[in-house]
Amino acid sequence: MTDENRGPRRDGGRDESRRGGPGGQGSRGRDASGRGPRGAGRPQRDDRGATGGARREDDGAPRGAARGDRRDDRRDDRSPRGGGRDDRRDTGRPTRGGVDRDQEQRGGSRLAPKGPRRPEPSIPDGVTGKELDRSVHHQLRTLSKENADGVAQHLVMVAALLEAEDFDGAMAHAETAVRRAGRVPAAREALGMVAYRTGDFARALGEFRTVRRISGSDHLIPLMVDCERGLGRHERALDLAQSPEARRLPTQDKVELAIVVSGIRRDLGQTDAALVALQIPQLKKSNQPRLAYAYADTLLGLGRTAEAREWFEKAAEADTEYETDAVERLEELDGVSMTDLLDGADEEDEVRE
Repeated sequence: MTDENRGPRRDGGRDESRRGGPGGQGSRGRDASGRGPRGAGRPQRDDRGATGGARREDDGAPRGAARGDRRDDRRDDRSPRGGGRDDRRDTGRPTRGGVDRDQEQRGGSRLAPKGPRRPEPSIPDGVTGKELDRSVHHQLRTLSKENADGVAQHLVMVAALLEAEDFDGAMAHAETAVRRAGRVPAAREALGMVAYRTGDFARALGEFRTVRRISGSDHLIPLMVDCERGLGRHERALDLAQSPEARRLPTQDKVELAIVVSGIRRDLGQTDAALVALQIPQLKKSNQPRLAYAYADTLLGLGRTAEAREWFEKAAEADTEYETDAVERLEELDGVSMTDLLDGADEEDEVRE
């Protein structure tokens, strides 16, 4: 869970990848940053996400659940739920739908578990939970040691399965982490990240808002803006991107936000404004391959091919971590066609056998 893996998906790019994800792409489509969806890989957090004095949760069960169970044990099973003597129970107190109104006001029925706990996904041997960042372990200190260790293991699995694009498996582990530690920001962020990667932008936005509320951190604003974009609410996305909190973001988060805003402008047909959105001070630096890539892609959308080629070159030179496909884009602009010489070789071998 490290910061380098955090960042929203963007597009603003080519026609074949429009829609299906935030700003027009599917969960695996190429975006204006030159790679598939960011935020992938590892649900991350830094010290800003620590909750400090969050309520202790030993087993992840909702507060009040245990008391609700004990009250249920005292229910007179001889009276059908909601039936008998004008909807009054043997206690003589008025009920509503078979539930004691005093109990309802105390929240026991509402907070009691609605069904049996689902089985947790298994943890492979060798996954200890110690692989997480220290900042995440700090958040888990609000839990019992046994629960904290288990939640940590599930968060490690979320990161690994997102990297492998096993979204169903990642979702199972993320939901388990949230059931066990619903007020730990890293757990809610992990669930939001999986939802984001699968295109469930409404759920992702809800989780990111929860993280922001319980942690007090604004680091997820770029992702929240991208979720609003994916839901087609461009004006709301731009309002959030222009908020005072967004202006106070750290440098790298501002870069991510600029790429998202540029994609929104392109969605709205405002390509010139999309280019302006990327003209931030970090564009002049040589260590921002995704920003340079987005700038090149936007220039190409404006028909400024020669300039676009220059910026694709800058992106390729800076992209030591292979975050973009800038090299492929350069080859396309130069008319270079790549042929897979091994294509069909496996079928031919099978025929010979």
